[in-house]
Amino acid sequence: MAEQLRALISVSDKTGVAEFARELVSLGFQVISTGGTKRAIEGAGVDVTSVSEITDFPEILDGRVKTLHPAVHAGLLATGDEDHQQQLEELGLAPIQLVCVNLYPFGETIRKPGSTFDDAVENIDIGGPTMVRAAAKNHGQVAVVVDPSDYAKVTAELGEKGEVSLKTRRELAAKAFRHTAAYDALIAGYMTEQTEADEWPETLTVTFDRSETLRYGENPHQKAAFYRHPLPAPGWLTSAEQIHGKALSYNNINDANAALEILREFDEPAAIAVKHTNPCGVGLGDGPAQAFERARKGDPISIFGGIIAFNREVDVATAQQLNELFLEIVLAPSFDDEALEVLRKKKNRRLLVLNDAFDEGVPQAPTNKMISVQGGLLVQSADLGSLENAEWEVVTEREPTAEEIEALKFNWRVCKHVKSNAIVVGGAKMTYGIGAGQMNRVGAAKIAIAEAGDDVVGAVMASDAFFPMRDTVDVASDAGIAAIIQPGGSIRDEESIEAANEAGIAMVMTGMRHFKH
Repeated sequence: MAEQLRALISVSDKTGVAEFARELVSLGFQVISTGGTKRAIEGAGVDVTSVSEITDFPEILDGRVKTLHPAVHAGLLATGDEDHQQQLEELGLAPIQLVCVNLYPFGETIRKPGSTFDDAVENIDIGGPTMVRAAAKNHGQVAVVVDPSDYAKVTAELGEKGEVSLKTRRELAAKAFRHTAAYDALIAGYMTEQTEADEWPETLTVTFDRSETLRYGENPHQKAAFYRHPLPAPGWLTSAEQIHGKALSYNNINDANAALEILREFDEPAAIAVKHTNPCGVGLGDGPAQAFERARKGDPISIFGGIIAFNREVDVATAQQLNELFLEIVLAPSFDDEALEVLRKKKNRRLLVLNDAFDEGVPQAPTNKMISVQGGLLVQSADLGSLENAEWEVVTEREPTAEEIEALKFNWRVCKHVKSNAIVVGGAKMTYGIGAGQMNRVGAAKIAIAEAGDDVVGAVMASDAFFPMRDTVDVASDAGIAAIIQPGGSIRDEESIEAANEAGIAMVMTGMRHFKH
C-alpha cells in the first residue's frame, strides 16, 4: 500500500490557499491545517485534518503552541535514512512531504497607525519560521512553499511527475530561507529601534523587497534590479506612482531620488532640474511655471534629457513649457487634467506623482544612507543639516545686504546636494552656474562662474566646504561675485577673509560642511 502523502498548510496570506489545498487533495494528499487557515479551507468544501488530530494535543496558550510538537517536526525533519524511517514507524509518526507556510503579518502590524509595542510582539511568529526552516533544511525530502505565486508550479510538477523535482525543491528552500531571513531582519530592526540601544549595533541586517528587474544598470552591460523597503513611508521615492511613460531605468531612479532630496529643501514653489544626480538648474517662483522658467534658464543646455521635479501641482502653463524640451521624467505632487493631456503627448516621458511627499508633517528622509564598498558597507545618518542649525557668522568687514542674505541661503541649500568639490553661483531665486565634482575647489568655482556668464556680476557664491587658500576668493573677486557663503574651518581662513575684504565681498561662514561624494 502506497504511503499517504501529507501536506501541512498554515498561512497568514490566504491568497489562493483553498484552491491550492483542493488541488493537493485531488493529487492524493491529506491536508493538515490550523486555525484560520483550516477554516478557510473547510469553508471552500475541501477535506482538511486538524493539527491537533495529528499531535493528539490541543492548541494551547491562545494558539501560541500548536505545531511545536514532535509529531510535526519529526515528519518534517526525517530524511530517507533507514534509521529515521524506522524511528518514525516505532513512534507511530509519518513524514510530511509538503509544507505551505507564510508568517504572521509583523510588517503590516507595525505599519498600522496606533500600533503598539505589544501588538508588534504578539505578531512575531514562532511556529511558522520553525516549520519553514525545518522543511527548507530537509528539502531533499520536503517541498516548502512560502509564496502563493509558486502554488501553480508545485501542483503542475506533482501532476506531471508525481513529485516536486529536487531542482524546484532546492529553489523553494532558498526562497524559504530568504523569507524567514527578511522576516527576522524586520523584527531585529524594529526591536533595536525600540530599545534605543547602541546607534550602531554590532551587526546590521537589512531587508528589501524586489520591486522590478531593470533592463540594465548604469550601463547596458550591467545587470540591475530595484528593491524597496518593506515598510514604505509617505514622501519616499518608492511611494511615488508612475502614471505615464516607459519603465524607469536604473539611472532614472537614481536621478529621481536626487531630485526629490533637493526639492525637500524648499517650502516655496520650486523646480529642480537634475542631470546625473547633480542639480543643473534650480528655480523658485510664484508658481511652478515661473520656477521652471528660472530653473531652465540656469542651465539651458544641461537640462536637455534631464529630470524635472516640482513641489507644487503642475498646471497647463507649466506643462506647455515642459513640452518644449526632451525630458526623461517629470515628478510632482500632482498634475491637473489639462497638464496631463499636454504631457501625455510625449509617449515615452515618465510622469511620477509624489504621493504625500509634501504633506504637512511628512519628515525629511530620516533613514540612514548606505553605500557599498568591496567587502563592506558604509552607513551614515542622512545629511539633514540646515542653516537653521548652522552657526551663521559674518566674518568680513562688509555685511551682506538683505537680498544677498536671501541669495546666500538659497544657493547654500542647493550646494548641499551638488557632488564635491562643489560651487554654486546664483541669485535669490535661481542658480546661474554650478561647478560639480571637481578635484579642486578653484576648478569648481571657475566652472560655475563660466556657466553663470554675464549673470555672475553681483551674484553670490556657495561652497560645500572651506577654502584651503585664497585663490577661490580671488577668482570670485575677478568675476564680480558680491557675497560668499562657506563653512570655514581652514587653517588659512584668514587669507580668504583678507581677500574678501580687499575685494569688498561679504563672506559668511556656517561652521557646517556638506561634502557629497
